[in-house]
Amino acid sequence: MHHSNIRPPVDQVITDMVNYVFDYKITSDLAVQTAYHCFLDTLGCGFEALTYPACTKLLGPIVKGTIVPNGAKVPGTPYQLDPVQAAFNIGTIIRWLDFNDTWLAAEWGHPSDNLGAILAVADWLSRESIATGKSPFTIKDVLHAMIKAHEIQGIIALENSFNKVGLDHVVLVKLASTAVVGHLLGLSREELTNAISLVFVDGQSLRTYRHAPNTGSRKSWAAGDATSRAVRLALIARTGEMGYPSALTAKTWGFYDVLFKGQAFKFQRAYGSYVMENVLFKISYPAEFHAQTAVEAAMTLFRKLQAAGKTADDIEKVQIRTHEAAIRIIDKSGPLHNPADRDHCLQYMIAIPLLFGRLTAADYEDDIAFDPRIDALREKMSTLEDPQFTKDYHDPNKRSIANALTITCKDGMVFGEEVVEYPIGHKRRREEGIPLLIAKYKTNLARIFAKKQQDKILEESLNLEKLVDIPVSGFVDLITF
Repeated sequence: MHHSNIRPPVDQVITDMVNYVFDYKITSDLAVQTAYHCFLDTLGCGFEALTYPACTKLLGPIVKGTIVPNGAKVPGTPYQLDPVQAAFNIGTIIRWLDFNDTWLAAEWGHPSDNLGAILAVADWLSRESIATGKSPFTIKDVLHAMIKAHEIQGIIALENSFNKVGLDHVVLVKLASTAVVGHLLGLSREELTNAISLVFVDGQSLRTYRHAPNTGSRKSWAAGDATSRAVRLALIARTGEMGYPSALTAKTWGFYDVLFKGQAFKFQRAYGSYVMENVLFKISYPAEFHAQTAVEAAMTLFRKLQAAGKTADDIEKVQIRTHEAAIRIIDKSGPLHNPADRDHCLQYMIAIPLLFGRLTAADYEDDIAFDPRIDALREKMSTLEDPQFTKDYHDPNKRSIANALTITCKDGMVFGEEVVEYPIGHKRRREEGIPLLIAKYKTNLARIFAKKQQDKILEESLNLEKLVDIPVSGFVDLITF
């Protein structure tokens, strides 16, 4: 049998993405305002990550001592790198502590991961432009690119579960980053089409490193890897390298048949600015997002235990009512081997607040985790899926992430049921959450910068109208050494 060698038209999914990137105009004030807060929060997450040696050991140039003229700078560091390695560095610090924004749907993920690629490319191109007497990109361009990257990643995630076929959600980071940085790079429509097709024929990460019994620290640099690969593929396409029009739909050899069980992507809505407008912020706790409401409930119960003169030692059992995604991802028993394992364990993230009345990134480290009371308390916990919680999780008008905890003490006293449907970072709690987000940003600045530099950064960054007009390279200079 002969195989037809007639080139098919470009897959519609790819064409729609290219058209969105080129043609859609950002008109939503809510999207821009949210992108602004997302920008500050994402940078802050990176600054906190720089206090962890396990993260900083991965940073810098591939060859020690390399400095790239007009290269992209890495916030909070002295590094100035080529855009591919800069994207890896920035993407890694953003994601390291699992504290940046989240999107939950059929697929979950962290759309602000894309800032690793966006900021690296915008900074590099701005420095190149200034060196040749041209106009640089401004922070407004960064915010608009973030809105579009959020949208691409989030809209595909609404109806398409990559985790159910064993693929990691960073495939969507690589895809969204390639699309928006390709546009920043000045690719033509044909070149951007080629670049996106290269993403789909590229190798994709398995979720192995996010799940028992292999959970490990690669999940903390997987987004950095995806953003750097996105920049690399966009740069390859800029050379005029060919693309693959049916990268998704080619029979036998395309993405759908090879990696998606033969199923085509489904779409709930057209691209716009919906995802940025509705994105979830992690504000109070560096916890996998399906546990955020459980942690809030546990903190409330800790205070109730205290008021009753009781401690975690008095607990007989903890009943957890939750949604299906939480059970699939973070319901975990047995030994926890490292911080990455612990921040993806629902029971661990409940035990720490019940024992200590807090949950910080440091609580995942060995010196805390080796406290025998934690595992003893984990063993007293049971989980149950609530079908209504699961339904509300997928409802586009709700998108709740509900958890409910009930504590029964050894003397028969019962606390609860404590139910939290929407975490502090949810759109329904924006008014309550944004002041806390700004406080988080200020705290993270103080981890890295001296008071004088903090004040200058805050002066420039806490006024959106002023910030949007600042050249990217000028602002990045403020947040580096």
